[in-house]
Amino acid sequence: MPDLIIHFERPADWANSIYVHYWTGQPGGAQSDWPGLAMEHQGDGWFSIRFHGLKSLFLVFHDGQGRQTQDQFRSVNGWLNASGHWSASKPEHRSAPVIPPAPPRSQVSSKPRPLHERTDFREETIYFLLTTRFYDGDPSNNFFCRDRIQFDESGNPVDPHWRGDFKGLIQRLDYIRDLGFTAIWITPPVENRSGLDYHGYHPYDWTRIDPRLESPDATYQDLIDAAHARDIKIIQDVVVNHSCQYGIRGQVHIDHLPIKYYVPQGSEPGQVDHGPYQGNLGNYAWPNRDDIDNPLAPAWYRERHARDPDGSEPLIDPKTGETVPQPGYRPGRFFGIDAQDLDPDWYHQEGFICGGDWESAHPLQQKHLAGDCIDLATERQNVKDYLINAINRYLDMGVDALRIDTVKHVERDNLLEYINAWKAHKPGLFVFGENLVKGYGWGDLGGGDNGPSQIRPWWYTRLGHDPLDPESGGDSGFPQLDFGLFSTFRDTVSKGTYAGTAQILGMDWIYGDVTQLVTFLQNHDVGPDNDFKYRFKGDQWMAAAAYTLIWTARGIPCLYYGEEIEFMKGAPQDVEGERDTLHRTGRAYFGDHLTEERIAQTQAHPLYRHIQRLNLIRRAIPALQKARMSHLAEWGSGMRFVRDYSEGGSYVIVGLAIGSEQQIAIEGVKPGVYRDAVTGAEIASDGRLGFHVKANSAGIYVLDGPGKIGMDGLYLR
Repeated sequence: MPDLIIHFERPADWANSIYVHYWTGQPGGAQSDWPGLAMEHQGDGWFSIRFHGLKSLFLVFHDGQGRQTQDQFRSVNGWLNASGHWSASKPEHRSAPVIPPAPPRSQVSSKPRPLHERTDFREETIYFLLTTRFYDGDPSNNFFCRDRIQFDESGNPVDPHWRGDFKGLIQRLDYIRDLGFTAIWITPPVENRSGLDYHGYHPYDWTRIDPRLESPDATYQDLIDAAHARDIKIIQDVVVNHSCQYGIRGQVHIDHLPIKYYVPQGSEPGQVDHGPYQGNLGNYAWPNRDDIDNPLAPAWYRERHARDPDGSEPLIDPKTGETVPQPGYRPGRFFGIDAQDLDPDWYHQEGFICGGDWESAHPLQQKHLAGDCIDLATERQNVKDYLINAINRYLDMGVDALRIDTVKHVERDNLLEYINAWKAHKPGLFVFGENLVKGYGWGDLGGGDNGPSQIRPWWYTRLGHDPLDPESGGDSGFPQLDFGLFSTFRDTVSKGTYAGTAQILGMDWIYGDVTQLVTFLQNHDVGPDNDFKYRFKGDQWMAAAAYTLIWTARGIPCLYYGEEIEFMKGAPQDVEGERDTLHRTGRAYFGDHLTEERIAQTQAHPLYRHIQRLNLIRRAIPALQKARMSHLAEWGSGMRFVRDYSEGGSYVIVGLAIGSEQQIAIEGVKPGVYRDAVTGAEIASDGRLGFHVKANSAGIYVLDGPGKIGMDGLYLR
């Protein structure tokens, strides 16, 4: 086995001796005792070390006097320059000394506990990404959807919708790990079919991973294994409510005419010119140009699937007797569905959601969400068996947690049958759901809500059946994304104030276990500005104050890809206008910021550094991970609360300031010596505590705490 050789460039403000501490070396799990091994000086500021017989390891470089890098992972030889950038060969020029000092390792560990020891998901923080829009590692699997193709000035198609992939994600796992996240939530990876299916929410076959995500050397299993090697967990997004408009391969077929026979009005057969779609709109990447290969399709469909890729031979529509291809012929026969013709063993037949249906339980849970989201009969045993068994396979592969899509579209007790089956298959599994509401979400409890409790997030975290009494039933074990807290941000942090936040936090009692809610500022569907459809476009300091709140309040923080650099700030989260393409939206391709040339610049962004430190602080303080909130008070420019995790021996007082500096005062707290994780200040308390917080920063005073964690940034200081 060849040796692993690592080089490191000493930052200008470090001591002259450089050490490397390593752990989880493979094979064998080799590790060093702190401070590790002394590196050999090679001249010109470069140091090197040879690891005999190791093919991969985690490591951290330090100077023995309190300055150290972030944790690193290497499986190939490499050169790490003073800017924190790896390369395969020695860089030509010396880097600027931008790697900042960090606290001594004896003070606080900067790496998460090993994955197998983290059985409580509240210890994690989550990085959420659309796999196809994150980083492109394999251009050979790129694919253009039929809809929303971007063209350049010469008429050439650019920006394939399916661009990012597992290979690219594997290549940038260290980026996510350096940012401090320990869990990655990916959009649904199962095979999809739709005119715009890049995001994964139009499933066609739950038993197969979409080939547009995989490469021969980067399968889904490879991604899971690579993440686990870095102590990162994988959260798989799962659609239970609906299938795509074509049915489910091998289970049920939905009647359509093959799209390759569709001819737009005013055109002629074989003359479609739509970027890669030449001749017809059938799947350009398949030799037969069809959208599906369902063995349950009628014999005539399967026969045409096997031949006539041009869609030019006359075909009689068995439903009307008319012949296609025929310009302008009934688009609904190609792209739509007739709810009455659906197989009742698999689908509901009550039509599409419209108007007032969106705030009423029965139509939400019995009607179809959209033309490419066909409502499954989730109460039927055959549907349960298919979906449960399909997802069990991914759990067996090592998937660590599940996120459930469109929760309110499936009746709670019915959906819990799926959740509990997956938990039975993999004990300790963490499962959370998405129940979108643009408001507090209190249902029949009031608060201006115009929808019933039965479609609100809190209902799904409980087992009771009284819409006016959350405590009529205990914890369901199915926490939700915290849309209630998110909905306050439009009127609070988006305007530079915390005023009003306490109102929603004061209703924490309605949830089964509020500490397991997944908290966020924005995601792929919504942002906190205006009517919730834009990426956060407030001032940077407002975003920083929002993250400080999310990382110190109860719940599990989740960041949507790109927030760390204000990516696509103010853009609509999804396509908005008729001609919009993805590059104008919050779902634009992020990989340009992750190239070898630009990644150091990305990692130097003030919000990147801010979130990185918040992750470090939260990881070191169990109360910030697992405790409820008490002693809560807010006054617009400030907020304070206590997190008391008595069973874990962790107690912390938090004071937040937004917009201006604040003086924090609190009484009725535990006496003792408190140390601030932000500044390192030490205060002795007799049951009262007072401290100063700089604008847009925080005081995080830990009883018998370790002191300062991480280094000062633009906001935490």
